[in-house]
Amino acid sequence: MSVKSAGRVIDIMNLLKDYPGGLPLKEIAAKLSLPQSSAFHLIQTMHSRQVLTMTERKQYKLGPKLIQIGTRALETLDVNTEAQPLLRELMEKVEETIFMAVLMEKELVYVAKVDNYRSVRTSAQIGMRKPLYCTGLGKAFLAFLPEAVSDNILSSINMEAITNNTITDPVVLQAQFPQFRAQGYAIDDEENETGLFCLAAPIYNAAGEMIAAVSVAGPKSRVSSRHSFIAEELLHTSKVISQRNGY
Repeated sequence: MSVKSAGRVIDIMNLLKDYPGGLPLKEIAAKLSLPQSSAFHLIQTMHSRQVLTMTERKQYKLGPKLIQIGTRALETLDVNTEAQPLLRELMEKVEETIFMAVLMEKELVYVAKVDNYRSVRTSAQIGMRKPLYCTGLGKAFLAFLPEAVSDNILSSINMEAITNNTITDPVVLQAQFPQFRAQGYAIDDEENETGLFCLAAPIYNAAGEMIAAVSVAGPKSRVSSRHSFIAEELLHTSKVISQRNGY
């Protein structure tokens, strides 16, 4: 397969990740400015390898083969491997949902989720991307990354309101960062999902670089009433994960 074809395959997968219901061949070709004949041959090959599936309405979407590939990719992330038992331990202590995410192309990507028996409904799932400015994990990246990197990200994203609490002014958001750094964790107060309150702390590697973030999320009333306890356990967990990654 040529380099151009490989790039087009990746473009198709990147496009379809944002369309869980799928897209027809003609629309895929149009959105990627591909000749329909080229798109047809690529998509047929991807379909035959289970990289794509086709619905009854002849719309193509990401296929089951990618689940296996994605699972293997997660296993190769050292931070994920080291963190898994600690995330479960944190969940058992605080009895809320635990997430871990990494930064990818100015968005966060969830790489781990540990549910509790009383976990709240949330749209966040492993592999999903979310904005940085309105999530606890994302705000942790913005607060704890080097200021120049954070400023560059904020200057290049569109801060749309998702809930009534979403902060859409970068100056207002940045005003929270000194407090986050002082306490060691960021807060999402119903800014991405109504009713959900989240505390998120950074994870570092041996070079002192922030490589991930871990969070505790739950109903605002329940998390707020145990804020200090949850924060203490979260910070302990993020510290141990960082240490196991050489920090």
